[in-house]
Order: sequence, then C-alpha cells, then structure tokens
Amino acid sequence: MHEQLMEAIEVIRPALQADGGDMTLVGFDETSGRVEIELVGACGSCPASTMTLKAGIERILKDRVPGVTEIVAVGTEDALLEIRH
Repeated sequence: MHEQLMEAIEVIRPALQADGGDMTLVGFDETSGRVEIELVGACGSCPASTMTLKAGIERILKDRVPGVTEIVAVGTEDALLEIRH
C-alpha cells in the first residue's frame, strides 16, 4: 500500500507545487484504510485546503489506492482537520 500511496501522491504533487504548496505522507493504516497527510507551504494555510482535500486528494487516493477509506490532514494551522466518508 505504501508504494501505491507514494505513486498517487506523485501524481497530485505537481498541482500543489504549482500553487506554492506540497503534501507529505505522514502515515497510513492498512487495516482501517486511514491515510494521514500534511499539507505544507501555501497549502497548509490556504482557506481552500478543505476543498483540496475533499475534491482532489481524497478522490484521487481513493481511486488509485484500493483500501483507502479516510484522509486525515495533520499539522494544519487550524489544528486537526478530518475528512471522512
């Protein structure tokens, strides 16, 4: 699962970097499907980061990595932001 997550993140990363941000895989739990990411740079403090997570990162990771059920953003300036489905 780690390799698939990293490949999917590499697909997402250029779009984030184009806006002055990036993301880091913090951790994942194969049993639960929970993936923890950290948005950094401009993405970490962007008011649209919730939309980036829900409409972008979450969708892509769920589509490309079987078993992903939940994306959790850690280290955001607004404390902990969780997107669950």
